[in-house]
Amino acid sequence: MGQKKTEAKVLYQQEIADGIFDMWMETDLAQTAKAGQFLSVYPRNGGTLLPRPISICEADREAGRVRIVYRVAGKGTAELSGYHVNRKVNVLGNLGNGFPLDAAEGKRVFLTGGGIGIPPMLQLAKDLRQEGKAESVAVIVGYRDHQLFLKEDLEKYARVYVATEDGSAGVKGNVMDAIAENGLEADVVMACGPMPMLRAMKRYAREKGIVAYISLEERMACGVGACLGCVCRTVEKDAHSHVHNARICTEGPVFLASDVDI
Repeated sequence: MGQKKTEAKVLYQQEIADGIFDMWMETDLAQTAKAGQFLSVYPRNGGTLLPRPISICEADREAGRVRIVYRVAGKGTAELSGYHVNRKVNVLGNLGNGFPLDAAEGKRVFLTGGGIGIPPMLQLAKDLRQEGKAESVAVIVGYRDHQLFLKEDLEKYARVYVATEDGSAGVKGNVMDAIAENGLEADVVMACGPMPMLRAMKRYAREKGIVAYISLEERMACGVGACLGCVCRTVEKDAHSHVHNARICTEGPVFLASDVDI
């Protein structure tokens, strides 16, 4: 199941919140896509040389379609947001290591997402539901405001709890506030989002004596481990390089929280 560069076709695109776009693409990468992996999307503009890493939100393996939900953050993603149906786009995938579904076997699981870290939770919730691995799944998601993108999609597969920074929906605060307010408990945590949220989830898991898997977000250049532009600090030394580093794009983006120093 090696990675490959291929040409995908845009099937659908819509802005679903301020600066947040939802795109479905036709590609055979859907067959092997795993929750927590990502694609490198290549802009056509010659001024944007590097591909943009975007997490896989959902994969329809039977229909050969992959969904990405992304935030416009610069020239590359701005260009991508202007693509219309039938536009061809070059993508490299599927990249990185995803969330380990087997870790949820018979467990109560938290899926926690914050901001643009929410999209990977959809395929993860879908896979856990379809494979019937977990005893129970609770999705806890944090937003800035009332624009609750993907909430209805997530509700197809699990119970969803919402926190918003401004208190316009759900619990006012962050995902930790939503967990406390609703008296939620779990045996395993799987999380993706901004670093303060991931640090909080790692600390929560340590205090509760449970396992946490976290997906690290980082600026990437090559996306295949060659440039060393996206390393994170690890607790143990790498067996090959003998330094406390791991490449997020290849060893990650999903790590056992106890293995990384964040």
